[in-house]
Amino acid sequence: MASHGHDHGHNHSHAPDNFGRAFLIGTSLNLAFVAVETVFGFIANSTALLADAGHNLSDVLGLLIAWAGAAMVKRKPSARFSYGLKKTSILAALINALILLVAVGAIGAEAVRRLGEPETSDGTVVMQVALAGIVVNGLTAWLFARGREKDINIRGAYLHMAADAAVSAAVVAAGFLIAATGERWIDPVVSLIVAAVILWGTWSLLTESLFMTLAGVPKGIDPEHVSKALAQLPGVEGTHHLHIWPLSTTETALTVHLVVSPEVDRDRVLGQANAYVHELFGISHSTIQVERAAHSGDHDDHCH
Repeated sequence: MASHGHDHGHNHSHAPDNFGRAFLIGTSLNLAFVAVETVFGFIANSTALLADAGHNLSDVLGLLIAWAGAAMVKRKPSARFSYGLKKTSILAALINALILLVAVGAIGAEAVRRLGEPETSDGTVVMQVALAGIVVNGLTAWLFARGREKDINIRGAYLHMAADAAVSAAVVAAGFLIAATGERWIDPVVSLIVAAVILWGTWSLLTESLFMTLAGVPKGIDPEHVSKALAQLPGVEGTHHLHIWPLSTTETALTVHLVVSPEVDRDRVLGQANAYVHELFGISHSTIQVERAAHSGDHDDHCH
């Protein structure tokens, strides 16, 4: 006979749980700044400011997507969605990465166009508005800083805002140099450098969120280490059919079959294994099947 066990732990790490206010403040601040930047972009005849306003608007969309993902992750399970809507946070992170890539493309295209057709702008106004942008985007990024290591959805929001702060800082530098030298090529060159920096920071978010979307083993968990750790439990002779996948950007699930010696207390092994994967690897949703060594071959024929 086989023994099945399910552990859904009580120490779930829901990183987005206290970020509702951060999303509200960040979205409101950035919407207001987009309006201000657009107005002064026309006043100063600055395509840099207008391009940055468009970039900021894409980041507002990114914040809204991340906010929706963080909220939907808390939806209760149903008969059709037995894990709830936890994977929406992974999709939100992936969409945010794609939006950042589109923003990088837009900034790069505008910068290349301006290299060929340089335009005169009011460097002083550009500097003043961009300085305000550093404050707005820096503050918003700070609101998400504490959650970026544990949740890639929150990291996506953080990267959006940090990227905007970097863009604004570059616009300040460009405005200062334009005002001091009158050289019009400075702005597009700085914009290209910023686009490259944003692309570098976005790549890891894109690859990790895509990997999680495809149900890959979450970063930081080695399946071989999990298998070896379980095999070291007293009475466990081996493991098979180990599967590890992300339920959300903060929660991980596991299924595994443990082969134990005939005299072992299966319930005790089951409890130890559930506690082990939770404490050592942070896996809070585990389904573990315990099999007697004498019957392990029978199960290998039909377990998937």
